[in-house]
Amino acid sequence: MVGIIIASHGEFAAGIYQSGQMILGEQENVKACTLKPSDGPEGIRKQMEDAIASFDDPSQVLFLVDLWGGTPFNQASALIAGHEDTWAIVSGLNLPMLIEAYGARFTSESAQEIAGMIVETAVEGIKTKPESLMPKKKEAVAQTEVKQGTIPKGTVIGDGHMKYVLARIDTRLLHGQVATGWTKAVQPNRIIAVSDSVAHDALRKQMIEQAAPPGVKAHVVPIEKMCELDKDTRFGNTKAMLLFETPQDALRAIEGGVQIKKLNLGSMAHSLGKVVVSKTVSMDKKDVETLEKLKKLGVEFDVRKVPGDAPENFDAMLKKAKAELG
Repeated sequence: MVGIIIASHGEFAAGIYQSGQMILGEQENVKACTLKPSDGPEGIRKQMEDAIASFDDPSQVLFLVDLWGGTPFNQASALIAGHEDTWAIVSGLNLPMLIEAYGARFTSESAQEIAGMIVETAVEGIKTKPESLMPKKKEAVAQTEVKQGTIPKGTVIGDGHMKYVLARIDTRLLHGQVATGWTKAVQPNRIIAVSDSVAHDALRKQMIEQAAPPGVKAHVVPIEKMCELDKDTRFGNTKAMLLFETPQDALRAIEGGVQIKKLNLGSMAHSLGKVVVSKTVSMDKKDVETLEKLKKLGVEFDVRKVPGDAPENFDAMLKKAKAELG
């Protein structure tokens, strides 16, 4: 796995490293190096050298630094001598860049390839509200979209079957850990939040549609509509990530014909009447009954918050919930 060094003037590197942990969880082979006012250049260089020595594969190192030409950049540049074919430096560090770099490590083992991948995301992460404040040249990008005519119903595209690269139960539906970590891990071209309540809530629907990462479109559909889409042969080239708020919604979709064989149990928020069975999952009696029904239908469960987490024992969680609920 590519090693990543986050380097900055002051504690910025340590802070953004912590932010990355909050969104994507603990990351291996990542170190934050900080240049304090009392430190000289040799201090941060020593931090970088120690970080590289700790990496599983020191032959692939990516430096993410705050400022081009600053001391962290200069020291990284000195260290990269002799490794120009495999190491890389990217300046202008921001959180979208860091998250993209973490995700890119699932698909690439080259520091230089990742460096090329993350620059566009870092730039796209800079936006304004109101949007009218953005430079005019940025607005021109939106004009390049070409509208396509509606494909006639009954048309068979690809093999005529939608592919489900991930089906997840998450109370929050689409948020940072899903839009970045899971999207990079399973690479969908569509994110579909399946929820009757959200489909009829204009504000929540808009927030989900706007939360999609670059290159992926997000949609919100009612459960009945999802059952129809599953059988629509026009979606044969679609690789979909399905998101459900509750296990009850997932059960309705599966009983309605949606071909889901595996569910990622990511988050079920705690509320009155529920018992905590893990850091991210709480259940009540209805949840237990629903999950057991899904299991009887042959659905496999993958219990983890982010791709890098070790899967938890689903049966042990059910057993704990049943014991505490009585």
